Amino acid sequence: MAIVRRRPALAWAVLVLTLGLTAATVAAWSVARPPLDTVQLYVLVDVLDGAVYGAAAWVVLRRASHAAGWIFVAAGVGGAVSGFSRTWGLLAAGMPGLWTHRLLTDAWSWAWIPGLFGLLILLPWLLPPRRPTAGVRAVLACGVAFIGIVTVVVATDPWIARAGGAVPQGLRLAVFGWSEPVLVLLGLAAAAGVFLRRHRAPATEQGGLGWLACATVLLSLAFLPLAVAPAASGVAPPLLMLASQALFPAAVFAVVLRLRLWRVDIAVRRTMLWLLMTTLVVAGYAGSVALVGATGAPTPQILATAAVAIAFSPVRQWAQRRVDRLVYGERTADLIRTVSDGLHGAAEPGRQLRDVAEGIAASMRLVGCVVTVDGAAVGVLVTGLAGEPMSVPLARDGRTIGELVAWPPAGERLDGRSAATLAGLAPVVAALVDLTRLDRELTRSRARVAQARDSERRKLRRDLHDGLGPALSGMGFALAGARNLLRADLDRPAVAAADRLLAGLGDEAARYAGQVRDLARDLVPPVLDTDGLLPALQELSHRYAAAGLTVRVDAEAVPLPEDAVVAIYAVVTEAVRNVHRHSGADACTVAVHRQSECVEVSVLDQGNGFGTRARAGVGMQSMRERAEGLGGVLTVDGRAGGTAVRLTIPVRRP
Repeated sequence: MAIVRRRPALAWAVLVLTLGLTAATVAAWSVARPPLDTVQLYVLVDVLDGAVYGAAAWVVLRRASHAAGWIFVAAGVGGAVSGFSRTWGLLAAGMPGLWTHRLLTDAWSWAWIPGLFGLLILLPWLLPPRRPTAGVRAVLACGVAFIGIVTVVVATDPWIARAGGAVPQGLRLAVFGWSEPVLVLLGLAAAAGVFLRRHRAPATEQGGLGWLACATVLLSLAFLPLAVAPAASGVAPPLLMLASQALFPAAVFAVVLRLRLWRVDIAVRRTMLWLLMTTLVVAGYAGSVALVGATGAPTPQILATAAVAIAFSPVRQWAQRRVDRLVYGERTADLIRTVSDGLHGAAEPGRQLRDVAEGIAASMRLVGCVVTVDGAAVGVLVTGLAGEPMSVPLARDGRTIGELVAWPPAGERLDGRSAATLAGLAPVVAALVDLTRLDRELTRSRARVAQARDSERRKLRRDLHDGLGPALSGMGFALAGARNLLRADLDRPAVAAADRLLAGLGDEAARYAGQVRDLARDLVPPVLDTDGLLPALQELSHRYAAAGLTVRVDAEAVPLPEDAVVAIYAVVTEAVRNVHRHSGADACTVAVHRQSECVEVSVLDQGNGFGTRARAGVGMQSMRERAEGLGGVLTVDGRAGGTAVRLTIPVRRP
């Protein structure tokens, strides 16, 4: 389990600092009341960065000490300091007695650079968290060097100019002239990297990467006017930055939530809902006022305000559902449907239990979810790093029959909502575990019955072959001897009649001895025990060929369990016997093929069939019992035009 270091004290310090500077900036701006020009739009961007990314840093650092959290710290603190620096300088210009310092009044020109540049050219390469490749490390190193050079040059330029120093003009001109074009190119390269990772990642790891790539492209385009024509850029860059800063944090947290990083569910849920509702309400009110404001009459503006107020509640419910779906994954109804699909999707209870565990893991975005049955684990097993597991006991009738264990992603933990969901599913899973255990016990019981029956058949074969068969043959020899004694006096009528009677009895004894040998051979032929299924079926084909029935054998010489071999031979023997006695056909085909987890057997003929009203006899019932004893399925289709007997037996049974 991965150990994640948290920094709650630093998180609270960043939150207090950014919110405090943001509040101070708003207060100073309300006192200075500067005109709303391009400079003030940049101040608005800084204030928004300080509030949004300060809160984002607080959320992340309370959960994990990841590089994304430090970039949020730089963006939040840098934006708050830059906005406060600019506004305080304007306030100090109108109030000569107000305290000020050059370090404070100059901070607006450079304090925002590390954080904003880091968001654009570093953060997209760091999400989702993973071990960076050599190429990614090289890109990150170039980005850090670029940010450091730009920050140092811009921060020291006013001080060097006042001191009359001599910084190499080539370096200064290169930084001031090429920083924005290079920044745009690096930002677009970061967006392309996100798109490429999304294309290559499996479906479970693609969540939110598309939004992150689009937000990175939008933020890069915000610097494009400054890169192309700085003098004529006007208000386009700050307006694009405002738009991108409304999308970029949401896109980042979409990745965090979809991939269940750092378990920031509740905090992000409330933050995203507040940001989304604030944006929708402000945009709706501003748009309505802009549309009706040209009339100059107060009534349309009042109606627009009323419309926004009326729409607030349903819009909030709509936003709440979508934020909850993003944060918590599928809704309860969807989770119930997933479990229901797992119950109906497979006939075997063991397979149903595995499908249900996989559905729970997918719905709750877990890296592992297993159910223990008799000490065996069924479900999605953990193959990599995972967070602290949560175990829920499964009980039936006051007894513990298993356990449901769920693993969150590495560095995360399951919250109260997840625990309540697992506890609510526990009775359903417990019932399925009980059903699985009963099914396994029934399968084992059927296997024991089949084995006992096969043992009895072998014993009966030995008794018939070694006892009754030789006895009948001996009786035939004795009757033949009696006839030899009577041959001396065959002229007498009584003696001739006795001779004929003894001859008939001898023939009957020989015929019944042959039938006993055939019956013993059909029970469990010796060749089946010594050579296997295929030679036994070929011997069966030769035996029926002498009786006028052609039996074509299409079988593979594959290793099979002993009980499966005996059951297949018994079913084939009974089916071929029915073909010979009842179908009227002169040929049939026996096919035996091994699939991945089962054996498929078929006996097909082109005879009369038996229709739909025919009643199953002892032979048919015996075949069905053979199939059920091994957990298989037997189907018999006897419609006109032939009969098809098909048997499917699972080879790997629980």
